[in-house]
Formats: sequence, structure tokens, C-alpha cells
Amino acid sequence: MTAPRTPDERRAELADALAALRARIGAACAAAGRDAAELTLIAVTKTFPASDVRLLAALGVTEVGENRDQEARPKAAECADLPLTWHFVGRLQTNKARAVAGYADVVHSVDRSRLVRALSDAAARDGRAIRCLVQVSLDPAEAAEGRGGAAPDAAPGLADEIAAADALELGGVMAVAPLGADPRPAFTRLAEVAAEIRRNHPDARIVSAGMSGDLEQAIACGATHLRVGTALLGGRRAIVR
Repeated sequence: MTAPRTPDERRAELADALAALRARIGAACAAAGRDAAELTLIAVTKTFPASDVRLLAALGVTEVGENRDQEARPKAAECADLPLTWHFVGRLQTNKARAVAGYADVVHSVDRSRLVRALSDAAARDGRAIRCLVQVSLDPAEAAEGRGGAAPDAAPGLADEIAAADALELGGVMAVAPLGADPRPAFTRLAEVAAEIRRNHPDARIVSAGMSGDLEQAIACGATHLRVGTALLGGRRAIVR
């Protein structure tokens, strides 16, 4: 049985992974003719403990992503003393909107009108402002169910709803690449949807795309925010309760 890592060992492990990840991002930006300073790295810490969030914050990573409310809420509370921006990146049930609105600064997965209304009501009740991204489905129709996302042609209308809602700010778009396919055509389509939305909402400049396995393609297609878990924190652990 492997001995548990000490905090110093885990910090060194994270520092090495972060350096390697930043090198990858830098190389991808150079290949795409982009400035790496344009990119925001979101550490997706699902299944990892709050102690890792603290270690990452000490290394300069202060954008944190979670995809399950039951894990994110206590972790955000435990790290409330840190200057973090919390991103909710998972599929969000409408009945969880009030809970998520209590801690999330950015919700990446807004894909339907009911969720816009629920988040708006919850944020207004809490006196908070939440930045919301339209999740765009890039999957073939037969594979889209269960992964969430609005159809590309429906995304501009949903963006209008977010922009008009109380206590919400339209940030841009988010997508996950289709499973088992070249991500570049999908990310190219996402860039087209993002550009269409920006015609009416020029400040909605976030393009959240790219994870551990496809960040190079996302950067080439104009991503501004990368959601990285495994390449930074290692393989997933058992779910943190």
C-alpha cells in the first residue's frame, strides 16, 4: 500500500504538473499565434480535497471548477478565506440552482430557459451577480442526450435571455467536444456561435473549451478559458463527500 503523500510532496507534485501544463499551453499558443496571457486556466478539482485547492492557490491558480453541487458547496465554504473564483462547470438541475447561486461566480452550463429563470431568481434573492455561459451542444443529435447543451441555432436566443435577466451577466459560451471524434470541427463551430452572440453582446467574450486531452485544438480555435483536471491534479479519486 502506498504511503499517503505529505503536503510538501503534494505541493511539489502539483507544481510540476502546473509547470508542464503551462508549457503545453504556451506551445499551443505559439503554434496558434496567440498570447498565452489571453488564456484563463480553470483547475477542475472534482473528487480532490480542499487541501489541493489551497495548494493550487498558493501556486497562483485561483480559478477553480467543480461539477457537482454536493461536492462544490462544502469545498467552497472550506476555502472561503481564499481569493478564488468558483466556476460551476457540470450539468445543472434547475432544483439545484439556488444552492449553486450561493457560491458560484460563473456558471458554464446554462442550456435552457428554465435554468436562466431559476439562477436569476436565486442570485437576486442572495444579492449576488453571476456570470453565465451558454452551453452549446456540439454532439450529433443521437449522442447529445445526457451531456447537456443548447443546439447551436438556439444559443443566441438563450444568450439574449441571460443578458436580460436580473442578477445575471452574459459571459459567453461553453462546450465539450464530442466523444471519440476530432474536436477541431466542433470547436470551430463553437467559435462561430460565439461570434454570432458577440454581434449583439460584444462583451460576451468567454469561450470555455478545452480540457486535458484537447486543449491544443481548443486554443487553435479561439478558446479563452481551459477547464483542466487530470493533467493538473492527476487521475480521479473516489468522490469526495
